[in-house]
Amino acid sequence: MSPLRELRAAIARPAMRIALIVACAQFMQNLDGTIIVTALPAMAQSFAIAASRLSEGITAYALAAAVCIPASGWLADRLGTRNLFCAAIALFTVASMACGLASGFAQFIAWRLLQGGMAAMMSPVGRMIVLRNSEKRELMQTLSMLVWPSLLAPVIGPPLGGFITSAASWRWIFYINLPIGIAAVALALAVVPNHRSEERASFDLAGFLLLAAAVGCLTYGIDVLSARQIEVPTAVGLLLAAAIAGFLAVRHLASVREPVVSLDPLRRRAFLVACFSGGGISRAAISATPFLLPLMLQVGFGLSPLDSGLLLLIYMAANLLMKALANPIVRRFGMRKVLIVNGGLAAAGIAACALISPGLPALLTGAILLFAGASRSMQFSALTYTTFAEIGPEERAPASILSSLAQQIANGIGVALAALLLNFSRLLRHAPRLAPFDFRLALVLMGLFGVLALFSYGGLAAGTGAEVSGHRAAG
Repeated sequence: MSPLRELRAAIARPAMRIALIVACAQFMQNLDGTIIVTALPAMAQSFAIAASRLSEGITAYALAAAVCIPASGWLADRLGTRNLFCAAIALFTVASMACGLASGFAQFIAWRLLQGGMAAMMSPVGRMIVLRNSEKRELMQTLSMLVWPSLLAPVIGPPLGGFITSAASWRWIFYINLPIGIAAVALALAVVPNHRSEERASFDLAGFLLLAAAVGCLTYGIDVLSARQIEVPTAVGLLLAAAIAGFLAVRHLASVREPVVSLDPLRRRAFLVACFSGGGISRAAISATPFLLPLMLQVGFGLSPLDSGLLLLIYMAANLLMKALANPIVRRFGMRKVLIVNGGLAAAGIAACALISPGLPALLTGAILLFAGASRSMQFSALTYTTFAEIGPEERAPASILSSLAQQIANGIGVALAALLLNFSRLLRHAPRLAPFDFRLALVLMGLFGVLALFSYGGLAAGTGAEVSGHRAAG
């Protein structure tokens, strides 16, 4: 069967149609978290405030998303997965329009908080819907649909935001969500079934508050670390508070009968490795690249946003092309081997980006970006498959929530660590501004950081996920 016929046959299955709808909604959500980066100066001018204060718009979004994720499972059981998913998309879209219409900075921050809170419902509940409507044999194919939003959005967000701001206004960055949101709600109502729990468990308020305090302090502490003027006492205090609240949250969740989030998925080694240990390190290292590359090209080498965006299109194209090869590769070699080998390649790809410069031949620059983008795409796909490889139907809901939390934290840590390395390198040079050397050092060190994940992947069993991937050699 030709690839085109295979694609048509896949989309004809209900599970794949549901996965496609969820992926579109998640793309809108992921894009919104990154698209405003290049529009910050124009927004600051519109609100008559310092450009540095606009980072609060990004922080507010991330903070609200991290805090609200733990409540998504309980709300889905009460309201129904489709009902909550559609309501989250609708409110997210309304909040997007309100952000574009905001006349003051305080209004803008308030609507960004609502956006982040609704994003917290869209991601884990959307993944929950896909998992509940997929048989184990088709799990890898349906999950592959949920990978591309996290691959594309961080790459195309900044250049797209810059283009829209230059061609029209920064407000259109938020207005473009209206047609996407309306289409997503209409399709979800028509296609997605509404799962609702028959049991009426009471809401674990203590567990929710402890988790909210832990992830809230961690998210804000990470943001403080990534700031240009690092406030060490504030950052240390927030991270210490996050550690204490996290310890108390885990102890509470493990002891109550009906926790806000069950910790049972953490007993599965594949889930623990893919989400928290090796997977957390890999995601943090890889997430630093879309942050560092545009800055290096524009700030370090003085390229225009357009030229920088064109180079990043190569990186994005590699992400897309690799998606078509990810499933056959995992099926042929198995999840464990792919994570180990490609994990090393992904780390090398991050470090290789340090070689990029205006004086490097265009062909070699393109090859580095293709290599980095392809290995990034392959690792994200393999991590997603491994996350749910050993998760049974009864554990899919808490696994979806915990994996969303883990990704949110890992992405934040990756960006914060990259920013910290940039500032540390600049301070070592006693320089007032960043230089190409700072970006190169950060990329190399983030690549080395990614290598640490390989030790965790080595502890996986050779046959991990064989039932999902169809890897015959595992037996």
